[in-house]
Amino acid sequence: MKIAPVATERLVLHPLTVAEGERIAAREPLPGERWGEGYPGVGDLGSVGAFLRRCAEDGDPGAFRTYQIRLAASGLVVGGIGFHGPPGADGGVTVGYGIVPGERGRGYASEALAAVIGIARAAGATVLRGDADPANVASHRVMERAGMRRAGDGDGPVRFLVELGG
Repeated sequence: MKIAPVATERLVLHPLTVAEGERIAAREPLPGERWGEGYPGVGDLGSVGAFLRRCAEDGDPGAFRTYQIRLAASGLVVGGIGFHGPPGADGGVTVGYGIVPGERGRGYASEALAAVIGIARAAGATVLRGDADPANVASHRVMERAGMRRAGDGDGPVRFLVELGG
């Protein structure tokens, strides 16, 4: 399934194909492709691996896939963002994201997350969730800036969500 890239003010969210996911998992950029230092990170590799497994087991996930976060001006890959799977029985999806260390603190994660909220809404999800380690206050701020609200914290991760309608 062909999914169009999503452009924001400063970013392009590039929807991964299986072939691209396999290259990322092998850490093999194409000639001329620019990856920020530290890409792919551990989180990117986990996300891409899960995306490849879902594709192999269930077929193309449509909009509910993994996206590279690229700077619109240069094409530099600065991280990744994506869904943990398609909507569940309640219409909810979970998202994860990461930015390479040298590009953090510039608002890219919040900008990408706001775009993914739009993707989820347009694709029919009714709620989007995200989790963060209690000590990862920067990630808490990313989700809050993107319009998510704290939905609870207990012994595990701090949970955030945004209702998308539906």
